[in-house]
Amino acid sequence: MAQQQTGSRKRKAPAVEAGAESSPSQGLAAADGEGPLVLKRQRRPATCSSMVHYLKVREVGGWGPAGLQGFDGEMRGYAVQRLPELLTERQLDLGTLNKVFASQWLNSRQVVCGTKCNTLFVVDVQSGHITRIPLLRDREARLAQDQQGCGIHAIELNPSKTLLATGGENPNSLAIYQLPTLDPLCLGDRHGHKDWIFAVAWLSDTVAVSGSRDGTVALWQMDPDKFDDTVAWHSEVGLPVYAHIRPKDVEAIPRAIINPSNRKVRALACGAKNQELGAVSLDGYFHLWKARSTLSRLLSIRLPYFRDNVCLTYCDDMSVYAVGSHSHVSFLDLRQGQQNIRPLCSREGGTGVRSLSFYRHIITVGTGQGSLLFYDIRAQKFLEERASANLESSSGPSGRKLRLACGRGWLNHNDFWVNYFGGMEVFPNALYTHCYNWPEMKLFVAGGPLPAGLHGNYAGLWS
Repeated sequence: MAQQQTGSRKRKAPAVEAGAESSPSQGLAAADGEGPLVLKRQRRPATCSSMVHYLKVREVGGWGPAGLQGFDGEMRGYAVQRLPELLTERQLDLGTLNKVFASQWLNSRQVVCGTKCNTLFVVDVQSGHITRIPLLRDREARLAQDQQGCGIHAIELNPSKTLLATGGENPNSLAIYQLPTLDPLCLGDRHGHKDWIFAVAWLSDTVAVSGSRDGTVALWQMDPDKFDDTVAWHSEVGLPVYAHIRPKDVEAIPRAIINPSNRKVRALACGAKNQELGAVSLDGYFHLWKARSTLSRLLSIRLPYFRDNVCLTYCDDMSVYAVGSHSHVSFLDLRQGQQNIRPLCSREGGTGVRSLSFYRHIITVGTGQGSLLFYDIRAQKFLEERASANLESSSGPSGRKLRLACGRGWLNHNDFWVNYFGGMEVFPNALYTHCYNWPEMKLFVAGGPLPAGLHGNYAGLWS
């Protein structure tokens, strides 16, 4: 089971609460008798005494349900736009772990992370405690020496937050854990990928797709009910035994005329409404697949900026894909043609866009220089700092791009650092991953030094 890194006593794996938002529905009361139904006067919803609140409600259409929904949506949009300038950082100590590549919130205080040193762990953002999660081992253990430095590049939760997909001890294999217990469910180590898994996306609660450095995407079906007969508990040591599965479909990325050998799948994103899967390969192409019981490729597009395309995200509200590259973010609206939204330039010294996320009309960009940028896709411009530091001030933007600079983290002062970087004390961290907890307005950010030979880490909670 999982082992606690802080403290001397062994503890059980964390009981991860699946935090789901719930809003109780309100209905109309009905009479059981046959007599006439006397309608009672409906109460007006509870209101705020603020005059600004009243005027806003009146502006979007009064106190009816449509008006309330419009007001709620407008306030959410306003909150999303104002949140970045309100965030402050609290760094988290990850010890000597090397470069956090992937992360996801499990609940209001726990984040699961994967590192270059092939460590899967859960960090409590309040206490700082770290719990290591055992990796799933192939039925035929044949881990090559050159695979040990790959690490865990992807962590994704299914829509209902009951399953977690990530890499196994062998980075070519897809590991599935049950939530909230983090007990292993199954391992995709049979007839799957022949090289490292770089990306994972869930199409539904039981169907996931993985993208690999071998230039293939694989579709996996997970049915926990069918695994009941194969998952048992070892009678002597109490270790879980998990199922070993094979993919339902494996499709290869088409070879490009330019750079045909570099068709490694680097990132995936799912458009759930249309059952579509977007994939980015390192040869500079975006590929779109129809994902049902099998994968059917719809198109392949040469990207306008094709150097270091390492991250991809999808906006459900706007049906837009965003691709991060060496110095730009390209937007693909496949309903209107891919060139209708102007790309943005990160202007971060060519260190690349390392992580992306969409929420409503704001895209968050994590760079290789340790900074977070925020772009309004509707206005097609970056969010700007306010002219006054006073949060209650009504002063307008200053014209300076809003940039959140992350802390120093930890860097191993080894021989490589001394010989190649002259003992440089301050080294920016690439922000390889970030994830929001929007109900509580928190942002988890993590990464490490950009050069491959440097060993270090960064993690911070912005709230």
